[in-house]
Order: sequence, then structure tokens, then C-alpha cells
Amino acid sequence: MIHKIGKITIYVNNQEEAKRFWCDQLEFVVTFEQQMGPELKWIEVAPRIGAETTFVLYDKKAMLAQKADANVSHPSIILSTTDIATAYEKMKSKGVEVGPLMQMPYGSMFSFKDIEGNTYLLREDK
Repeated sequence: MIHKIGKITIYVNNQEEAKRFWCDQLEFVVTFEQQMGPELKWIEVAPRIGAETTFVLYDKKAMLAQKADANVSHPSIILSTTDIATAYEKMKSKGVEVGPLMQMPYGSMFSFKDIEGNTYLLREDK
């Protein structure tokens, strides 16, 4: 069902400054960068190319515009699966509280909550 901790989203005030910090000061590398609209990029950094887990540097204001009640004061964990539909149905059948299965231009995903009410995102890796 879930095969790795794929991404941890760090909500930042300025994506470019955050990228410079992680890459220039901590010697991380940019593993993926793509424009998501006129004001927002998807930026992933990691300690090295090929690292299993990456940090997504995501703009706080953009996240709050998408989801006003998002908690941007701490990182968000994105788990990975290779079969989102099966994982969704399996988690639902086991009584896990899941959000809607979303088909986005950049991938399929859904949120779910643990027993403490913490929210996670499961995303399909292709």
C-alpha cells in the first residue's frame, strides 16, 4: 500500500530564499522544479540526487489560498504509493478517515487522518 515517505512539505514565506538556504548553506540540490502558475513553483530539494525523501518548499500564502484552514506552522508529510486507487479503497475499508481522491494535472492524491486527527497526504508515484 504505502512504500515510502516521499515528501515533506515545508511551508515558506519566500520559495527562492528558502531554496537558496537549503542549497547554498546546507548543500542540498534541487531535485525538481516546475512552475505551477504565474506566482507559484513546485520546488523539491534533497541532500543528493536520488534521495528517497525530498523537502517540498511550498509558499505559505498559496497554501492558505487553496485551503484556508491549512496548518502552515509545521511541515506536512506526503507518503507515496504506486497504486493510488487500491490504496484509497484499502484504507477506506480499514476504517481510515480519507478525503476525496483527487486527480490533479501533477498527480493523483488524497488526504487521510491518523487516530489523533493529524492529516497526511498519499500521492501516487509513477
